[in-house]
Amino acid sequence: MSAIMEPIPFDLRGDHITLDALLKATGLAPSGGAAKVLIGAGAVEVNGEPELRRGRKLRAGDVVGLGARRVRLQAA
Repeated sequence: MSAIMEPIPFDLRGDHITLDALLKATGLAPSGGAAKVLIGAGAVEVNGEPELRRGRKLRAGDVVGLGARRVRLQAA
């Protein structure tokens, strides 16, 4: 059984980033196409809820999860 890891901080360069771009930028997905597949399969959570919109705008304070990995967005 794998434990949920402490969220990794991610500094936003603007006021938001889209979900698919975040997955690619953090390496949670190796490509934009892989990010689209993960999101479409319901494997990605935003703030503890499944998220199916790859264009979902994420802002500081949001937490994105994929499996046991978590990323917390923060203002740069």
